[in-house]
Amino acid sequence: MTIKHLELGIAQGWLQPLDRAFVQFLNRQSPNANSTVLLAAALLSQQLAQGAVYLDLQALSQDPAQSLAVGEAVDLDWLKQYQLNDWLTALSQADDLVATGEGNTPLVLDVVHHRLYLRRYWQYQQTVTQVIDRLVQPVRDSLPAQVKAEIAGLFPAQNSAQTDWQKIACVVALRAKFSIITGGPGTGKTTTLTKLLAVLIKMASADASLGRPLNIILAAPTGKAAARVSESINGAVEKLKVDEAIKQQMPRKASTLHRLLGSRPNSRQYKYNQHNRLVADVVIVDEASMIDLEMMAALLAALPDTASLILLGDKDQLASVEPGSVLGDLCHGAGGLAYDPSTLAWIESYASERLAENPLSQGQVYNQQTTVLQHSYRFNDESGIGNLAKAVNAGDYPKVAAILNAPAEYYPDLNPAHIADYQAHKKQPKDALAVLEKLVLPNPDPKQKIRLTGYGLYRQTIKNKSGYSSLDDWAWAVLNAFDTFRVLSPLRRGVYGVDGLNQRIEQWLGQPSTSQAWYEGRPVMVTSNDYGLGLMNGDIGIALKDQNNKLRVAFPAGDKQIHWVSPLRLPNVETAYAMTVHKSQGSEFSHVVLVLPDQISQVLTRELIYTGITRAKLDFTLLESQVGVLEQAVGASCR
Repeated sequence: MTIKHLELGIAQGWLQPLDRAFVQFLNRQSPNANSTVLLAAALLSQQLAQGAVYLDLQALSQDPAQSLAVGEAVDLDWLKQYQLNDWLTALSQADDLVATGEGNTPLVLDVVHHRLYLRRYWQYQQTVTQVIDRLVQPVRDSLPAQVKAEIAGLFPAQNSAQTDWQKIACVVALRAKFSIITGGPGTGKTTTLTKLLAVLIKMASADASLGRPLNIILAAPTGKAAARVSESINGAVEKLKVDEAIKQQMPRKASTLHRLLGSRPNSRQYKYNQHNRLVADVVIVDEASMIDLEMMAALLAALPDTASLILLGDKDQLASVEPGSVLGDLCHGAGGLAYDPSTLAWIESYASERLAENPLSQGQVYNQQTTVLQHSYRFNDESGIGNLAKAVNAGDYPKVAAILNAPAEYYPDLNPAHIADYQAHKKQPKDALAVLEKLVLPNPDPKQKIRLTGYGLYRQTIKNKSGYSSLDDWAWAVLNAFDTFRVLSPLRRGVYGVDGLNQRIEQWLGQPSTSQAWYEGRPVMVTSNDYGLGLMNGDIGIALKDQNNKLRVAFPAGDKQIHWVSPLRLPNVETAYAMTVHKSQGSEFSHVVLVLPDQISQVLTRELIYTGITRAKLDFTLLESQVGVLEQAVGASCR
C-alpha cells in the first residue's frame, strides 16, 4: 500500500487515522512487510470500525466499493487491480504477520472462507463456533408423554389455521441445549419464554438425579434492556396459568451481561471465564441482537458444559455497536423452510404442527434450533407502524413511500392530525425542523383535542408535584410520562444529530442556557457503567427537586422505587431529549419521531430504520430532511 493511497483514504473519510496507526504498528513489527499485506491490514481495520469482524477477500476482489461500504463518490478503481489470488499469495507468504491459526501473529488468514482476521477476533469466533456447535446437538430423541401434555396445556389449540410458532419455539428449544427465539415487536417472545421455562422447571422437578430446583439466570446486554425484560417477564409470569410453585422458580430480575460475568475495571477480563464457570442450569439473554462477538465469546466461555443457553431478540434489528453481528449471523437463513426432515418430524410429534418441507433448503445447523415468531399481537394488518416496518425490512422502498404518503385515515398511527399536511419526501430541512418543534411541544387549538403531547405531558407532570402522595410516586410518574415520547436520530453530530437536536429541543422548551448544565426536568442518559452507583450505560434519569428543594436525579429502580443521585456524582451523562437509534435499543416509547440527516451516511441502513420504527408502540413519525436519504437507507443493508 502506498502512503498516497492511505492518506487519500483518510482525506476522503473512508479510512481513519486509526487505520494508519495500525499499518504503522505492523510495519514496525515487520519492516520489510509486503505493501499488499499492509493494504489488507488497513482495510481490515476499516471493516472492524464498521462492525465487521473480518475482511472478506473474495467480496473485496469482486467489488471493492460495495464490500467496504464506501460511497459512489469515492474512486476505488485502483483497488480493482488486486485479484483474490494476489491477496491470498501475499498474506500466505507474510509468516511474521499472518498465520492460519496457531501462533501469535497479529493477523489470521482463513484460507477456506478467504477471510482475514485480527487474531483477537479470530479467537472469539473460534470460541463461539466451537461452543455453539456443541450446544446445538440434540440431547433428547423423545419427550415423555406428560411433557407433551404440559406443552399442549400451555399452548391450547386456536380456532384458526394459523401456525402456532410460539409452541414450535418451545418444542424446538427442548431438543438441545441451545435455542434462539426471534421475532419482531409484539410477537410474544417473553410469553413463549415463560411457558418454555414452566416446562423446563416441571421436567427438572421430575428428574430425581437433579435433586434441586433449576438455577435460571436472566440477562440482557444493557441496563435499560435488563430493566425492560425484568418488567416484561414479571408481567408474563403473572398471566401464566401454572402452579404457584413453578412461578416461584421463574427468574424475575435480569442482570446486565457485564455484571453477570463480573467485569473488571480497565480490563477485557471477567471474573467468570473458562476457568471459573457461572453457576447456572439455564442462561437466558434477551435483546441478543445487541451482543457483540467479544461479549458472546466471553459468555460462552463462562457457560457451564451442562447448562442451556436461550437467546431472545429481533434478528432484523441493528447489530451491536462493537464488531460482530452475532444474532443476525446465527439466524441467517432461519425460518420454517430451513428445518431439515428430523426437525420437522420433532415439531410434528410434539407441537402437532406440520410444516412444509423444502427439498432445496440449505438451512445450517443453527437454523434447526431457531424459531422465527411471525404473528404480531401488537401490530395488526392495518397498522401503519407494522406495515412500514415490514416494508423497510424487505428493502421495498416503493411500498415504504406509498405507506408514508397514504391518506391520513389509512394509517392514523403514521399521520398525526396536527401535521397531516406534511409529506415526508417533499419538504426541505427547515420544514422538517419546524414540524419537529410542533411535535416536541404542540400548541393545539383549545377547541381541538390532540392526542400526541410530545414532551408536554412530562413537563406538566413535573409541575403537578402536589398531586402525588410521595416524592417517589411523583418521580415515577415523571419518568413514565417522559417515555411516552422520544426523538431518535441515526447520528450524533450535526444539525440533525443527537447533539444538535438536544440543543434545539432545550431552546424550544425554554430551558436555561447551556452555561447552566443542570436544571429541573433535564433528562440524562448514563454513558458508562458505574457499578458503585448501580447505574448502567443507557440508564435514563430526570433531574428533579426533592422535598428540600435540592436538585437530584431520579432513576427508576424497579417496583416503582426511585434511585436518587446527586448531579455532582454523575460526570458521565448526556442530555437525552434526543438519542441515537443505537442507544434506543431495548426501549419502547408511545410516540417516536425519527429524524433523518440531510445527507447520505454509511450508518443509514434498513436495519437502523427498522429499529427506529419498532421502538414506537402507538405512533411513529418520520422526518426526512433531504429527498433521497430514506430511499438510500432502505436499499442499504449492513448484513
